[in-house]
Amino acid sequence: MSIQKIAQLAGVSVATVSRVLNNSDTVKAKNRERVLSAIKESNYQPNLLARQLRTARSYMILVMVSNIANPFCAEVVKGIEEEAEKNGYRILLCNSGSDIERSRSGLSLLSGKIVDGIITMDAFTKLPELSALIGAAPWVQCAEYADAGAVSCVGINDVDASQHVVSQLADSGRKRIALINHDLSYKYARLRERGYKSVLHLRELDYQVVEYARDLSSAAGMAAMQKLLADNPPDAVFAVSDTLAAGALRAIEQAGLRVPQDIAVVGFDGTELADMISLTTIEQPSRDIGRKAVDLLLNKIDNPDAPTERIMMDWRFISRASS
Repeated sequence: MSIQKIAQLAGVSVATVSRVLNNSDTVKAKNRERVLSAIKESNYQPNLLARQLRTARSYMILVMVSNIANPFCAEVVKGIEEEAEKNGYRILLCNSGSDIERSRSGLSLLSGKIVDGIITMDAFTKLPELSALIGAAPWVQCAEYADAGAVSCVGINDVDASQHVVSQLADSGRKRIALINHDLSYKYARLRERGYKSVLHLRELDYQVVEYARDLSSAAGMAAMQKLLADNPPDAVFAVSDTLAAGALRAIEQAGLRVPQDIAVVGFDGTELADMISLTTIEQPSRDIGRKAVDLLLNKIDNPDAPTERIMMDWRFISRASS
């Protein structure tokens, strides 16, 4: 399939197709959509090497994910990929596990000009080390909100969201609200715990118990819930991810207790899993977070001197049978 054939299918000139392939902003929106539809329909693969030689760009983005097995991370990556492809880019995915050595290996692609920029979802505490490795290259931190520094970022207000959850549980009469948290090297974990504790203090609730899961799996959530049940069990549990909450539900069921009559359970992220198990949760706009991260990154690629941007996305509380 040639560029001439794409132009014929789209009903536009060869020059318009070329401008779309080179991500020019001079193309009318309707013509861009026609060209992209024709490319998708014909499965056209542009000569990326030739385009790189013409533009001094690779049209590749490195995406470093802390845990691709986390359904929330997977949804964010889908949003990143959709927006990247819409703008003529492809992504390279690195499952870093927030390990700095694995990150170092992936970041070598920057110095080799194999990628034009990077989106990270690593732990907030790793940012200083990442910053030293990334240098002045275009970079956006995704889903781990940074209050200061030179890196642009996009996420939600984790404190407000967790405060809303705990307030809802307290308003429903729950007095012993526990938290299942994760690794405090992640800023979201610290912020959600801060929101949890602030409401307990405001409501003068004496019961304050935090159990830290070893990872974000259902099995880890189940193990954490079993510890909570062993001594002075709670009447409500707030877990910082839907997968942890799913494990908590299994532990409660195995203990012969009822949800929500005996123990209410609330998760976080708003993944498909939460809908499947009728879990009350905080829904993050995961794909929109990914799309916005790409927008910020492409702006930085096109305008290296663009100011740092920090974007807060909206979240939504979804009440279901578990609470």
